[in-house]
Amino acid sequence: MTNDKGILIKNIYYMLCYAFVDLKKESEQFVDKEDFQDIQDMFAEVLYRGMSKQLKQGLFREYLETHDTLATLRGKIDINETIKLQIKRKNLLACEFDELTENNILNQILKTTAYVLMRTSDVDTKKRGKLKSLMPFFDGVELIRRPSQIQWNRLRFQRSNQTYRILMNICRFIIENMIQTTEDGAYRMMAFSDEHMETIFEKFILEYYKTKHKELKPGSKEIKWDVNEVVIGEDQLPSMKTDITLHSNDHTLIIDAKYYGKTLQENHGNKSIHSGNIYQIFSYVKNLAQKQTGNVSGLLLYAKTQEEKLPDMNVTISGNKIMAKTLDLNQDFQNICDQLDKIAKDLLQ
Repeated sequence: MTNDKGILIKNIYYMLCYAFVDLKKESEQFVDKEDFQDIQDMFAEVLYRGMSKQLKQGLFREYLETHDTLATLRGKIDINETIKLQIKRKNLLACEFDELTENNILNQILKTTAYVLMRTSDVDTKKRGKLKSLMPFFDGVELIRRPSQIQWNRLRFQRSNQTYRILMNICRFIIENMIQTTEDGAYRMMAFSDEHMETIFEKFILEYYKTKHKELKPGSKEIKWDVNEVVIGEDQLPSMKTDITLHSNDHTLIIDAKYYGKTLQENHGNKSIHSGNIYQIFSYVKNLAQKQTGNVSGLLLYAKTQEEKLPDMNVTISGNKIMAKTLDLNQDFQNICDQLDKIAKDLLQ
């Protein structure tokens, strides 16, 4: 199946495999065997398998500070609360102690994300049932009432919980693309916006080259302006940072990944590449090629759309090659890889 942009759903998953780096190969195998009707079903299956695997390894437990009223002393006494209990003639102690528990933020996020998918009408009934079958193992774990307020950047990983890293990436992707739509708390997944997909598309290409073509030293490069003279206001120049930069011997290729509903702009019946895209890539190239050499090239790489005419350009401007190509995401994933490999091969040659 394809999404509303004409992209094979399994290809979105493969792109996420690279974007998140540490999705495992066994997950890729089951995605290849299934024809998902909706992307929600794909995420439900991915989460189910990830949670099942984590349960076999054991849920992460950590010591958390706990407050409780007990008949006997445990940890240290909360004096003020204990006095209040004594005034009420309750023969109890207010205690503060550390308890090893599964009720921590990582497991709370897992349970909450599964709960969100279980209450999503777009998810297949069988897949909702599979997630529900895991819930008894999370009896002691609380749900997060406001998933949208999870502070993802504050999650910390260590040796004992490294296996949660990819699960948290998947949970974040699901939760940040869900909205509450009904009074009874049911959820529905938002359609992927061009902004969401452009982020995945860009990160996928970068991580693909980092994985498959390390010899090209892939990275996102900060480019300094080729300033000849400063009178005032140099600090007001905007920063320039490439999406993907590849190096081979003395040649550099700057790739700017673009994901639009319409890849070309139209003016009086004439279709052309978006002006801003050309200006941007040309600025990157010319400022990086400060010695006015032709060994820096630029490539605008667009995700292919259903339009009849698509970007296809190879020109030399002021001594530097500027190109535009499309990458068809609605094909076998190996063909996508072959297209990216060809870009690398051309650079190496």
